[in-house]
Amino acid sequence: MSENRVVQGRMVTAKKLAELIEDDSVMDAEAIEEADRECPDCGGDVLEVGYMPSVTEFVTGRKCQDCDWSETDRD
Repeated sequence: MSENRVVQGRMVTAKKLAELIEDDSVMDAEAIEEADRECPDCGGDVLEVGYMPSVTEFVTGRKCQDCDWSETDRD
């Protein structure tokens, strides 16, 4: 499993992927994983990352590699 992945044409780290999902900075992020599902908007591959947007919260976020679609387990 690679630490960096291509998302919408650019290489991102797990932390950067989490920031794209959160649309804000995050404290820490786990490794990027395949979400084993297709994007509901464009049918592209979806990546998943667990991250901490704050000291007291852990979120699992999913982001399409090809379009702007994303969601979290808070959605």
